[in-house]
Amino acid sequence: MATVVVVILAGTLSTHGIVAAQAGGITRWFVLSSGVVPFIVFLIAATAELNRPPFDLVEAEQELVGGFHTEYSSIRFALFFLAEFMNVITMSAIMVTLFFGGPAGPILFGMTWFWPTVWFLLKVLAFLFVFVWFRATLPRLRYDQLMHLGWKLLIPLILFWLMFISLKELRAANDWNWIAT
Repeated sequence: MATVVVVILAGTLSTHGIVAAQAGGITRWFVLSSGVVPFIVFLIAATAELNRPPFDLVEAEQELVGGFHTEYSSIRFALFFLAEFMNVITMSAIMVTLFFGGPAGPILFGMTWFWPTVWFLLKVLAFLFVFVWFRATLPRLRYDQLMHLGWKLLIPLILFWLMFISLKELRAANDWNWIAT
């Protein structure tokens, strides 16, 4: 639902169009122009989906037996671990694309082919740092706490915010004809 807010603001489902809609500086990035609420909800939901702490309920490192941790060793375990970290990198790239302008950033010394890649990688690395920071600082949630957070807090919050952004965009477009029908 947080991505629906971005799609409403961009007016397109194309990632290229979403990045193009955020062109023009930091104030146009959807993390700021949509309010910070959709980004926070997306970040929490992405962390939970990736089974990263504090939402690593599926497999806890501190427990004695942890699923594939005991079944696999050597290269098979490494492949599982790499797959988990590739998911984190992919989700970081999605967050950068949706909320932080993708490869947008200042072009220095006229090298237009070089700087967009650098800015994108720096933003992705910043999110990777955030995921490591979450792991080091946040305590693990119990399953009932996760359900309370999701169902009683995040879903109502993002539904309200989605309605708010939709009405704001309708008002900006002066398209109130749908009410009469």
